[in-house]
Amino acid sequence: YTQSHVLRTRLEFLRSKHNIQEGTFLTFDALRQTAQCVGRVVRSKTDYGVVVLADDRFGRKDKRSKLPGWVRQFLSDAQLDLSTSNALGAVRGFLRRMAQPVDDRDLKQILVDERRLRELLADRARENACAPPPIPAPVNP
Repeated sequence: YTQSHVLRTRLEFLRSKHNIQEGTFLTFDALRQTAQCVGRVVRSKTDYGVVVLADDRFGRKDKRSKLPGWVRQFLSDAQLDLSTSNALGAVRGFLRRMAQPVDDRDLKQILVDERRLRELLADRARENACAPPPIPAPVNP
């Protein structure tokens, strides 16, 4: 692992003040950085991309479970421990599906604007018999 002065200082602080073990901290930091990298691939609702987590430690449930839900939702057991040729085949298939043209009318049905989001939340609240969570109105400068 790294000998970064900043990382070592953080580790010492967490160990002395919060009794956090080195392995726990390093795992957290590595998974935080992984999620950050994944987030850089997809920047908007219409973006798509591929991230290959080639380190076999991502195959371990105890590591994967620590990734944020927005990353975990796209990971499945069928995608674990693939050969290079199988991984490339999966990527090719994904990119072929995603590269198909999308009609603007279809896109409007897929993507939700603020007005539609409010409607969906209100519908859900009525179904659950509770008040919808407030969504702040946009601020016009």
